[in-house]
Amino acid sequence: MRIIGVDIGGANTKIASADGEIIELHYIPLWKDTTLPASLEDIAEDLQPDKVSVVMTGELADCFEDKLQGIDFIMRSVNDAFDCEVKYIDNSGYFYGDSGNLRDLAAANWAASTRLIGSEIGDCIFVDVGSTTSDIIPIKHGKHVAGLTDFSRLVRSELFYAGTLRTNLAYLLEKVKVADGDCHIASELFSTNADAYLLLGDISEDLYTCETADGAGKSKTDAMRRLARVVCADLTEISADEIYHIAQQVKERQLDLLSKSISVIAERNGLDRIVSAGIGEFLIKDAAERLGFECISVAKRWGPDISKVFPAYAAAKILEDEITASRKE
Repeated sequence: MRIIGVDIGGANTKIASADGEIIELHYIPLWKDTTLPASLEDIAEDLQPDKVSVVMTGELADCFEDKLQGIDFIMRSVNDAFDCEVKYIDNSGYFYGDSGNLRDLAAANWAASTRLIGSEIGDCIFVDVGSTTSDIIPIKHGKHVAGLTDFSRLVRSELFYAGTLRTNLAYLLEKVKVADGDCHIASELFSTNADAYLLLGDISEDLYTCETADGAGKSKTDAMRRLARVVCADLTEISADEIYHIAQQVKERQLDLLSKSISVIAERNGLDRIVSAGIGEFLIKDAAERLGFECISVAKRWGPDISKVFPAYAAAKILEDEITASRKE
């Protein structure tokens, strides 16, 4: 039986099979003239799954009037594409039923991840740094003890709205140090932190899966050009060393903010062990070292490809485990 998990975000749709043999990441920005329905039909035809387990975060995209409209669009797109049983995981980490509240499906991908981590590893802080956001979820007695909406998790420091690729540098930094002194940042979408991490060697061009800020290429020279624009300069006005130093300051700032958020969750919940996942595992590892916490890597335990799409994999495994358990009864 082929069971796949589907994680539909505002920018990326991730696919994983329960056996870990299928791992896919599709850049499908929902806020544009989205190709989600057609893309899901192609995925269904290609993979031909027997069962599908779905989590989502894309309902927050600003093409929708509210989250319910977003949830409805995503569910219709999925249900129309797959000719098999489809189940949805809510913010408790369990499957949604007819008597449930549809809004509980909103931004619930982290709940699938924490249900699997809670059963496999136990008490910890699950930290998943993706392309856009960072989830910082306390798990105690095998279950998450986090807020149930993005809004509540932002208030509680369990959601840090910066990721590895798509974050506008103007969000992270107010000033940077350059040769002539402290320089204010231009409040424009001139560059994202993907440029900084590409230049620093933390990600490759293959992992730079989102659009660039200027629509140009993804070489290190392209990234340097965009980073120079952040201080209203071009490559004739600022040295390569200064641009590299800007990239280092981006990383240090994000690492500092991530560490502070983890520290808040750790103190509140009495936890000092981290489980790291996502394309930004390198940031989580550094944060754990800074805080003196043990860090268990999803990439090392399940594989680096699964780490990048962990909510989709968790969704598939949860469904597989429930089917296996029901057959034993």
